[in-house]
Amino acid sequence: MMLNEAVARIRAGHLMVRDAQEWDELSTSLARGYDSQDDELIAQLQSPFLQSWRTVIHYVLRDTFEAAKITIAVPTHPWGIAALSTTETTCEPLLCDAEGTIAGWADAPAYGGLRLLAFEEVMSNYTSCLSQLMPDEGRSS
Repeated sequence: MMLNEAVARIRAGHLMVRDAQEWDELSTSLARGYDSQDDELIAQLQSPFLQSWRTVIHYVLRDTFEAAKITIAVPTHPWGIAALSTTETTCEPLLCDAEGTIAGWADAPAYGGLRLLAFEEVMSNYTSCLSQLMPDEGRSS
């Protein structure tokens, strides 16, 4: 399987569940809860938000990852979708911008540390991750 084909299947799998605007609205609503420190809204949205992303990768996209010889495991980062691995490397597509952060991953949005990503940004994270896992696959034309 080529990188571009895998990325297209991942995008399509997520769009089968929700359109990009719905994914963005979920992220925006959860971020609004963190920004306003609304614990009730956070409790209502955080688990379903994470579970939605993780369910797609574990159930809808399982065949895509198996075809690419990539294993799926539970993420180590609280805002990770899954830990994706080959025999040589592992990476995690994230639902947040984690550059420059060290500790406090789970609580960081509440304190302005991590920014939850929009759908297209999450898709870019997937592409970056897959590029590490499929370096010899190249891109199909």
